[in-house]
Amino acid sequence: MGVILKPIDVVDDITQEEFREKYLKPRIPVVIKNMARKWPAYQKWTLDYMKEVVGDVTVPLYDSSKADPSAPINASAAEMKFGDYIDLIEKEPTDLRIFLFDPIKYAPKLLDDYVFPKELMGGFLDKYPNMFFGGKGSVTFLHFDIDMAHIFHTHFNGRKHILLFDYKWKERLYQIPYATYSLEDYDIEHPDFKNFPALDGVEGIECFLEHGDTLFMPTGWWHWMKYLDGSFSISLRAWDKSWAVKAHSLWNLTVQRKFDSFMKARFKKRYMDWKERKAIQRANNALQKGLPK
Repeated sequence: MGVILKPIDVVDDITQEEFREKYLKPRIPVVIKNMARKWPAYQKWTLDYMKEVVGDVTVPLYDSSKADPSAPINASAAEMKFGDYIDLIEKEPTDLRIFLFDPIKYAPKLLDDYVFPKELMGGFLDKYPNMFFGGKGSVTFLHFDIDMAHIFHTHFNGRKHILLFDYKWKERLYQIPYATYSLEDYDIEHPDFKNFPALDGVEGIECFLEHGDTLFMPTGWWHWMKYLDGSFSISLRAWDKSWAVKAHSLWNLTVQRKFDSFMKARFKKRYMDWKERKAIQRANNALQKGLPK
């Protein structure tokens, strides 16, 4: 059977009514081809342009290595000048990525280059949205966003391969307890069903983004991303109207994160080993019960 992937819905343009009824309310992902083509960024945003306007600020870099049990959450693997990093991903493959860094704070004129899609929905959160950069072949591990926001994720300067899974599959994806990511010992692109049998039969959506494409990712959707070229993206986040989703977000960001950080600092590898065993146990139980229904 394997992981069952269907292609994502793709539209050129979409009305507010169609977006709300077909994608926002049922929380189904969609790619909107023309949304960002109306932005100045569609013509302007290249790697060289980013290098020019952001300058030589030092940025944290992340790789694909397994998380260090003793390190804080989102600890970086290295640092580099932003311009040097852009040079690197322009000329060769690398697994080094930039995230949790906001170039727009260093180059406020970028604010004039994009438009929040308020014609589709309200509730947008960030004055300075997050941007993400990756070298060819770099991978963002399978996870969902801790704040449970809706995401409009627009890609620039190359291609990106994305796998998406509804939140209901979290146990079968080997979610780590008290975390928003999966067990790091398997490759969702090439699953090992012998060692990770719960992945067999998991249903997801496959997506390929090109320059200027916008992916709408509803709240809670798991995502795995692979940069097929040295390229970058911007994510515009918006609240879901549901108070249950907002409460879940608040729990994740406060109680769960603080508890997990305390346990990691106190028990280190022993705690992480327990979490991995628990993820496997939960996945096997979900598989035996045929979850999700």
